[in-house]
Amino acid sequence: MARQRIAAVLQGTVMGKGSWRPARMGLLLVVATLLLQSGQSGWAAAPTYLFKVASVAPQGSIWAQRFQAFVKEVATRTNGEVDFRVYFGGVMGDDRAMHRKMQVGQLHGGGFTMTGIGSVVPDFRVMGIPFLFRSYEEVDLVRHGLDAAFKKAFADKGMEFLAFTEVGFVYAMSTTPITTLAQFQRGKCWVPEGDPVSAAFLQAIGVSPIPLTIPDVLTSLQTGMIDTVFNALYGSIALQWFTRARFVTDIPFGYAYGAFLLDRRKFAALPDEYAAIVRQAARHHFEELLQDTRKSNKESRTILMQNKVSFVQPSQETLADLKDKRNAAVPDMIGQAFSADIYDQTMRILNQQRR
Repeated sequence: MARQRIAAVLQGTVMGKGSWRPARMGLLLVVATLLLQSGQSGWAAAPTYLFKVASVAPQGSIWAQRFQAFVKEVATRTNGEVDFRVYFGGVMGDDRAMHRKMQVGQLHGGGFTMTGIGSVVPDFRVMGIPFLFRSYEEVDLVRHGLDAAFKKAFADKGMEFLAFTEVGFVYAMSTTPITTLAQFQRGKCWVPEGDPVSAAFLQAIGVSPIPLTIPDVLTSLQTGMIDTVFNALYGSIALQWFTRARFVTDIPFGYAYGAFLLDRRKFAALPDEYAAIVRQAARHHFEELLQDTRKSNKESRTILMQNKVSFVQPSQETLADLKDKRNAAVPDMIGQAFSADIYDQTMRILNQQRR
């Protein structure tokens, strides 16, 4: 199933030696957006409670597919009383633009990345420390352990934290092979705009990062403004970055994730029964999405190699040097990028597991 989902994303976007059909994709996105805006679930009557939400996730990706399944379940179980109008593909802007639109009522929520919403809730950045996790088992222990803290932090900012989302372990992807620290330092390296964790790490290894929003990355790769990016394997297919960044440095640099959030006042207006349905459906579908994402990332390695993407191995010396510089950078992140309290909680959970 994961391979079929990836093939569906690739179909119509890859042609010949990695070129893609922008006209066809543009038409598909326009049609998909119009269909989404005309109603998500096929109910004839207008819903009593309509949530307008957005995401940078591309239409047709596993994230969009699973969200649409969530929407369908909510509408079905509430007899069409609760529905969602979803804008995919970054048509509402990046995470910060989405949050601004929430504040003025143009949107009521969305799927946010850790970097995009981190400016609102800084402690949500803590799991993005480079080389923090060794396995998905560790990831799951920490996210469950921090769940209550995240819910409270978002509630304090007027947002209902409904589910944790995942991009997965991310890799450096570049237009030329990178296997040494010196090669990293010579590159034009992207960093997500508003991500002080990644920026601090890159600066610690001698790289001057170029901050950009996610929707601007592909164009910047095409023009040569940047030549090195970070993404999960499936994410590089879904966003088409692999068509330019065709070398993967084969060590996970970090973990990327996000959250499904709704405006707290809008959510509080739901009857208790409907609020419970939304929570239950979110818990079910977004936990399934975690597994979908992990399967798709695993399958994507083969798909990328079939599309002539090369995986290159850094030396153990390079890896040790990167981790040493990460250790030196973390003290500067504490109290700036995230609080000492959330960092201590994170490390306590990890150290208990590792012992």
